[in-house]
Amino acid sequence: MHILDWLVLLSTILFIVIFGYYKTKKQTNVKEYLLGNQDQRWWQVGLAVMATQASAITFISTTGQGYSDGLKFVQFYFGLPLAMLVIGFVFIPIFYKQKVYTAYEYLEKRFDLKTRLFASIIFLIQRGLAAGITLYAPSIILSAVLGWNLQLTHVVCGILVILYTVSGGSKAVSVTQMHQMAVIFVGMFFAFGWMIYKLPENVSFSNALNYADQLGKMKSLIFTFDLKDRYNVWSGLIGGFFLALAYFGTDQSQVQRYLTGRNVEQSRMGLFFNGIFKIPMQYFILFCGVLLSVFMLFQEIPLSYNQKAIEVLKDKHSPTYAQWDLRNKQINSERVLMLSSNKHDRLNELNSQQSELRKEVSEFVKQNESSVESNDKDYIFLYYMLNYLPMGCVGLLIAVILCAAMSSISAELNALAGVSFIDIKQRLFPKYFQDADEVKITKYITIGWGIFALSFAFYANLFENLIQFINIIGSLFYGSVLGIFLCAFFLKKVSSNSVFYAALIAQVLIIVLFLTTNLGFLWYNLIAAAVVLIGALMISGLKLQSEING
Repeated sequence: MHILDWLVLLSTILFIVIFGYYKTKKQTNVKEYLLGNQDQRWWQVGLAVMATQASAITFISTTGQGYSDGLKFVQFYFGLPLAMLVIGFVFIPIFYKQKVYTAYEYLEKRFDLKTRLFASIIFLIQRGLAAGITLYAPSIILSAVLGWNLQLTHVVCGILVILYTVSGGSKAVSVTQMHQMAVIFVGMFFAFGWMIYKLPENVSFSNALNYADQLGKMKSLIFTFDLKDRYNVWSGLIGGFFLALAYFGTDQSQVQRYLTGRNVEQSRMGLFFNGIFKIPMQYFILFCGVLLSVFMLFQEIPLSYNQKAIEVLKDKHSPTYAQWDLRNKQINSERVLMLSSNKHDRLNELNSQQSELRKEVSEFVKQNESSVESNDKDYIFLYYMLNYLPMGCVGLLIAVILCAAMSSISAELNALAGVSFIDIKQRLFPKYFQDADEVKITKYITIGWGIFALSFAFYANLFENLIQFINIIGSLFYGSVLGIFLCAFFLKKVSSNSVFYAALIAQVLIIVLFLTTNLGFLWYNLIAAAVVLIGALMISGLKLQSEING
């Protein structure tokens, strides 16, 4: 990067961190550390909810998803607005009425301790793993920019995020997320505009859309009902509804964001704000990836967007690399010549040949160089940033992704610390560390979860696409917890034991389905929630019948 890029990057990040520290340096109790002062207005709540979900993965991996598979991933979010309505009118009033720190406190009041602990532990497992995946994304950026070893970069990023989160708690997360979202929107709109501006003179925006359509990237609605298909309208509306209901309604990293609202109305409006703008935002980010796939038609598409893989191939496998490189250059030259002649007849054929060649390279790297990430989907947008943006703007876009990383990871670690302290430590071990400063204990717990996330980040390169994997993790665990909350809200006569055992059955069933079938992961949430509801009713019915017979 140019010196101007470094100035833009460092000044943006330092301003946000210093401002957040200055605004939150005095925190005297756990409630203030975990929930702030509960004084946020609706637009602050809405931006905080969006920023918590919009991690670095959103901008690195979603653009790569759009580049590779087009717009169909947007269907994943179709159920979200409906979920926001349900949470706004059902979940939020109950949480405020019960005056809870965490969502899981309510479950003990409604059922019993073991049900609360089950939900808490499920949250800690899945969100702890997800935090590791979220941490992996900014490591990719810095390792590519600085040329550092990827594992070393994990450690540096992890330490910085832990320090940032520990220093200010929930208030620091909320205060800085406003600025982070502003930087994110400015950076992404600039990247989009620059791609259009740098298209060849004879290629208009409408021409670019035609190219994208020819590549099969513009189709965003698939109405075919297929349980094995991850992304179609029905899986998005039904499965996506239950995933969003579980994530925003029962995941403490989100519950903790809207519980900072000054009252029920402000929190509710914040969630509705998220429901209105989330789909357009995701569509726009995916469309940036689609437009990038058109832009790259006129450029030299590399054998791998992960330049570290290219360096290793050149250094250790030069004869094999030379053959691949020659073939790749031939394809690139033939495609550019064809497009310059305004001919499109062999475009899909050439792209298919190049995709097969790049897949062959990826498999070779995976089998022969385990220290290098073979899958390059998450490097696509970064490659564009480093090679095609003007001076200063590279620093801005990297600041965008790092801001997203900080806002999301800090919210996750803050929530993990909150659940660990309130639901585990205070409930199971109330006599331990009675004389210790509660805020300090919570900060130590935050450090512990940061180390856990950092450790798991070392394994993130095993997964094909980060945005998909982080949603798979959530779908594996969210449904059973959602089922517990739905029982608590709507099934007033079921017993605590019935709900607890039904949730255990549902969780085991989902793991079995994941390991043994090709069922689309969005359906896991619906299945698990349904199993808990039906199972709780059946177990309660059998118990009642047994008591009558007895």
